[in-house]
Amino acid sequence: MVDEREARAAGETKAAKSRARAQFRGRRICAFCVDHVENIDYKDPDTLRRFMSDQGQILSRRRTGTCARHQRRLTVAIKRARHLALLPFTAEQIRRYG
Repeated sequence: MVDEREARAAGETKAAKSRARAQFRGRRICAFCVDHVENIDYKDPDTLRRFMSDQGQILSRRRTGTCARHQRRLTVAIKRARHLALLPFTAEQIRRYG
């Protein structure tokens, strides 16, 4: 009972502790490093779509877990695919043209 009072006084409740544990998932591993990928192919839109949001935005390293080197190469590959119309620029293009 005394421990609970001290914890509440310190601002730590059971719910706060469980929320903190739920948010921490551990470090993600770069999918390209695991597969030993040197070059990311811009002509493979299915692979590139995994790293884009529903709105057509490039997802950040924090969300995808890619390393800095592969994130830079991924960004270039997505931009090249967009320029060749293999990937959409915006969500409106996704809705309109599928």
